[in-house]
Amino acid sequence: MGRTNSLAAVFNGSSRNTVLSWLLVVVLGMSLLGGGIFERYEPVLLGAGAIGVIVAPAIKFRDPMIMPPWYFVGLICLPVLWEAFAPQPLTTAIAPSLAVATLGLLLAVELHRFTKLRLVPWFAVTLTVLFALAMGGLLNILRWSSDVLFETAFLLDGRTQDAINAAVMIELIYVTIAGILAGGIFYLYFRTATSQSDSPMAAPPVSQSAAENVEGVVLSDRLGISVTRQIQLVRFMQVVLVGLLLYGVWMLQVPVATNAALALVITFIPAVLERDYHIAIEPGLALWVASAVFLHALGTAGLYDAIAPYDHLTHTLSATVVAAAGYAAIRGVHLHDPTIHLPRWAMFAFTLVFVLAMGVIWEILEFFVDQGALTLGMEPILAQHGIDDTIVDMLFNTLGALIVATWGTVYLTEVSETLASHLEERFALEDDDQ
Repeated sequence: MGRTNSLAAVFNGSSRNTVLSWLLVVVLGMSLLGGGIFERYEPVLLGAGAIGVIVAPAIKFRDPMIMPPWYFVGLICLPVLWEAFAPQPLTTAIAPSLAVATLGLLLAVELHRFTKLRLVPWFAVTLTVLFALAMGGLLNILRWSSDVLFETAFLLDGRTQDAINAAVMIELIYVTIAGILAGGIFYLYFRTATSQSDSPMAAPPVSQSAAENVEGVVLSDRLGISVTRQIQLVRFMQVVLVGLLLYGVWMLQVPVATNAALALVITFIPAVLERDYHIAIEPGLALWVASAVFLHALGTAGLYDAIAPYDHLTHTLSATVVAAAGYAAIRGVHLHDPTIHLPRWAMFAFTLVFVLAMGVIWEILEFFVDQGALTLGMEPILAQHGIDDTIVDMLFNTLGALIVATWGTVYLTEVSETLASHLEERFALEDDDQ
């Protein structure tokens, strides 16, 4: 339990740290009043949530000395105070995102202590980075939704769709930078932290009971068509993608050719994973992946323009594939490392966070490709069409994640188990070499 007890070092009981941390909590409380007076409700909500997370262990154990490092609390205070009292908003989202990432780390440590969730430092840091990106995307979804439903002006403030979208993309780029920076800071912190087995925040071990196991179901058996037919459908899609690729090259349609080529490569990934890494990808899962990229490639060939809801379908289906990959990877780590324990509610939440984070990265990639193509006078391979298009895409990404997290995880059991076995074999070989 040494690695898991390292998380307890985040809450220490030194007198100096206690005084400084509580002073900063008082400052946070004052910022709530300032934010209310100036009607800046986002910093008020962040400040209230921050106070709750920071003081929860002290209240739980009735010990005011159980506080996080004062510099972590100070990092949380900085953007809240600025947004509550400064006449001009922060020019970048780096400081607020560092605060959100810090809150994410403290929340992870508290869930590790007070629930059956068990983490190790490197995994907690990874989740913190993903959490920062996911919260950046979720915040803009909530802003846009409020503007549409309640006619507020958080995003839709009279600027053009493209101008708002560019501003949001720049904000998400800063969020990504802040998330990576926070991950580096927390990684260095845990490298110097020592295990705190005698701390009240040290979590007791949790056995991975049979109740937490997921009973697997083979997707191929649920599709209502034979395995042979499923394989034939994948081959048919690959042939059509080859045709789209040739068509795009012949007609000099760079977006069509590029998307068809990428989709064709992705359809072969399940077979490569099974052949080279012995990760079980049954035909139903291969058909799932192939269908997502196939429909997207067809969209670039004209269906996106011809059928308005088609984009929503492809984003939802693509998000289910991303969610499946994230779930399989996270559960594979859970099965591989006995010190990591992820209850079902945690797997559900982490799957959503993973997809939201990947959605942010995808939208940033689309923005760079779009702007780069426009600068060079070329037709974009991946195009954005204003803030409404971006936020709706993220909403359907979230829908895809919900579908997988709610109903699709049973089809990924065998993949997770073989991935865990592969990790065990690899690390066993590395230990033998040393």
